[in-house]
Amino acid sequence: MVASLARAGGNLTGVSLMNTELTAKRLELLAELVPQASVIPLLVNPNNASTERIISEAQEAARVKGVQLPVLKAGTEDEIEADFDALVQQQASALLVGNDSFLSGQRDQFVKLASRHAIPAIYPWPEFAAAGGLISYGTSVPAAYRQAGIYAGRILKGEKPADLPVQQALTFEPVVNLKTAKALGLTVPASILARADEIIE
Repeated sequence: MVASLARAGGNLTGVSLMNTELTAKRLELLAELVPQASVIPLLVNPNNASTERIISEAQEAARVKGVQLPVLKAGTEDEIEADFDALVQQQASALLVGNDSFLSGQRDQFVKLASRHAIPAIYPWPEFAAAGGLISYGTSVPAAYRQAGIYAGRILKGEKPADLPVQQALTFEPVVNLKTAKALGLTVPASILARADEIIE
């Protein structure tokens, strides 16, 4: 859609939410929260154009952390259900949920299944933690909207989108649900609590 982040070059510019790029950081946080985890599957939507990038970034982070990273794919509610059954068979210690609009729309299903199977999981959006998920780490959407609003103002004052670099989001929000952590028998490290933008009790 743009020639490069530095120079959009066309009639479009904006703000990159960078949620795909945060995949490795999510795995690091999950490994810190569940240090005994040796198998952390990644669940992705195979229909998402960014899936291969998500897998690649997660695999590199898993290699650095020394954990196994089976890849599970789900593009339907039934496939999500089947993937949670597979987690139990693989003796997974935790779950990394990839950034995807379909998967994000299934947050109630994820939270219910993670609770039923006692699987610690990390998600890309704070709405998951608010709904009862263990932890989320992603871009602050309100902050990104503010960045986009500033750009809209500059364009309305006559600047050309082609001359405005695509900005990268600047604010990221770890959200921890302590009630869920307690239900899972997890003690959230002080290092994670200190970085959390929100702690749900």
